[in-house]
Amino acid sequence: MTSSRRFGRLALALSASAFAAPSLLAQGSRPDLAPEPEVRSLELNGVTSVDPADLQLSIYTEPTRCKSAILGFVCKFSRWRALEERHYLNRQELARDLLRIRVYYYKHGFRETTVDTAVTVLNEKTVAVRFDVHEGPPTMVTAVDVAADSGLIRPRRLRNLTLLKAGTPLDLFVIDSTRLNFQNELWELGYADALIDTSTVVDAEAHTARVQFRLVPNHVTRVGQIVIQGTEKVTPRTVLNSLSFRPGDLYRRGNLIESQRNLYESNLFRLATIQVPQTFDSIKTINVLLREAPLREARTSVGFNTVDFVQAEGRFTHYNLLGGARRLDVSATVGNLLAGSLNGTGIFRRQLRDSSVTDDPNAFLSPTWQTSITLTQPAFLQRPRNSLGIGAFAQRRSVPSVVIDRGYGGNVTYTRSLGFRAPASLNYRFEVTRVEAGGPYFCVNFGVCDTTTISALRSHQRLSPLLATVQVDRTDVPLAPTRGYTARADLEHASSLTVSDYRYNRAYAEGALFVRMGPKNGVLATHLRLGFVRPNGGGGATGQAVLHPRKRFYAGGSQSVRGFGENQLGPRILTIPHQFLVNARTSPGGPPCDPYSDAIRFCDPATVADSVLDPTTGAIRAVGPDKFTARPLGGTSLIEGSVEYRFPLPFFKSSLRGAVFVDGAAVGERVLDPLEGLSSLANLVKGTYAVTPGFGIRYLSPVGPIRVDAGFNPSRAQELAVVTELIKNGKREIVALDTPYLYSPIGASSGISGLLSRFTLHLSIGEAF
Repeated sequence: MTSSRRFGRLALALSASAFAAPSLLAQGSRPDLAPEPEVRSLELNGVTSVDPADLQLSIYTEPTRCKSAILGFVCKFSRWRALEERHYLNRQELARDLLRIRVYYYKHGFRETTVDTAVTVLNEKTVAVRFDVHEGPPTMVTAVDVAADSGLIRPRRLRNLTLLKAGTPLDLFVIDSTRLNFQNELWELGYADALIDTSTVVDAEAHTARVQFRLVPNHVTRVGQIVIQGTEKVTPRTVLNSLSFRPGDLYRRGNLIESQRNLYESNLFRLATIQVPQTFDSIKTINVLLREAPLREARTSVGFNTVDFVQAEGRFTHYNLLGGARRLDVSATVGNLLAGSLNGTGIFRRQLRDSSVTDDPNAFLSPTWQTSITLTQPAFLQRPRNSLGIGAFAQRRSVPSVVIDRGYGGNVTYTRSLGFRAPASLNYRFEVTRVEAGGPYFCVNFGVCDTTTISALRSHQRLSPLLATVQVDRTDVPLAPTRGYTARADLEHASSLTVSDYRYNRAYAEGALFVRMGPKNGVLATHLRLGFVRPNGGGGATGQAVLHPRKRFYAGGSQSVRGFGENQLGPRILTIPHQFLVNARTSPGGPPCDPYSDAIRFCDPATVADSVLDPTTGAIRAVGPDKFTARPLGGTSLIEGSVEYRFPLPFFKSSLRGAVFVDGAAVGERVLDPLEGLSSLANLVKGTYAVTPGFGIRYLSPVGPIRVDAGFNPSRAQELAVVTELIKNGKREIVALDTPYLYSPIGASSGISGLLSRFTLHLSIGEAF
């Protein structure tokens, strides 16, 4: 017997049961309740083969619940109406819910499901509702046949598109999804009027079924006339340049989706709809319906903080400059405004006038600024998949008493879409930088501590790389993917050919894979990052191979190895303020060291002490590792991987998720060369590495998952080099101590305190990868 006949009979039976349900409820001989008592709880008994949360969404009856998972604990002890989303019992809809549950199970392959209900009076105004579900045996699929021309779709592709498998329940939703997959696949091949005939033969006694899909491609369809409506200030030519099809092209589904995305991404339109009249014809007329948006946008803001004083920001965007959807973006940010008069006043922090870094003692109180201008031409060379961007920028940034960083330059970027969410770009960026800072800054951030090279780095340097990037995104959800993958690869080169003083070759790749696993909404996510950079022979003013800090690799942080702080996994160096060496010694129990000359390098960092006497003992107080600051130097190679399982939390499935993860990375101080094979990998593993487990919670907010992660750091103390600074002839100079320091961030803590101190807490928005 075919499924259509059985479904018709069942529909009649279920409709009859829906009308009979009120009388069945009345036979329960329960006392009459108020017209709409409040439903305090809802229970679904016997639900094992389907997701209870999904089943509950298909029925009308709902229990009163807390408005927010964050307030869940408060709601358990408070009945305050403002905290709860209250729901009341509707007896007519309760009877219909019996039918809804049976239809839900029928569509999922359980054709003999029965349902009973019970309403329990809790008090005069509240009730508890229970559905007792008897699922019955499922109708199992014994065979799935796909009839199609052998040259139409490859057999392997057909298997991937066939979601319904033998040995699974006869799920009508899966059948419809499979039919839609075939429909879209044929449409992508140019058969927009293809027909997918589905037939099902069910053996009611054996509870089995055979399903057949027959693919009829019909004729090839092509794009005919393109009609554009709703444009006033934007020319039809601009709209056509955003469309990835032309008259005479094959009429493909992917081209329509890409064209609509291009129209929205241009920001020229509030509404962009592509409609095609339903005609069984090989030539399709395409109507593009548009509603224009404002073509200009400007925004300004002013704020302040206690360190950077007053800041102002302005942005201007023109989405159709000179026509053709050319986009102009101009932005400017100014900080340190009124620094001279506000310095040390009220809540504002006092910044000392310092001439040891620059000759001007007021240099760090001067305004800081950053400005950029970018012009983007979409549909470059009248190709909708091409775009060209040209920009210029300039900046003056500062960190009080540490560094003043000036730079200016420009960039050119050519981008081509290789497919759906798969862009490739080629970028050239020319930048001239000048860094005014003391020796400690270059030693910590550049890994250069000798005076000659530091002097050269203080002059103008050109950082001008050529960067090629390819990336692809095949995930289902942008902010919190549940399946699919992402991948990215970068190749970067800087040399005299690119007019760069920093010369290097750099490669970087990363990818993530997401697989549904375990309970519904459970996701297993994996992430891998690889990179290496090789400095070439020195050029320009440095005369040696020096890597800019931006081009080194770092690990640790909320989106990396979460057992460490930001960039704290990898080669590091310790800095100690000069004042803590005033009372230090050359060795434990040895003679005092000389902290005011080059002999400071003989000071033992294990003997650093405070300059303030201990009020209880009257002696100079020793200080711990908290007075040392670990500074990341970055590495020249990187291997990093993460495995994370994300799962819904009980009682908060719609708003909270939990996660357990293991992160690991190795940051090498030597270059990873893929051509050297295992020997190169061995050099990398000899670098700084760690594996850190952890756990976390995610709150699913409208702006993305708000993530709290705690990573456990099992690493032990390690010996690190120590540097300090010494002022000579009015200038700051870097001095490296001869003796390293055994550094542990947790100090001498032990027991529960020591265990808790090994956890690193991260709070951020968005998943780690």
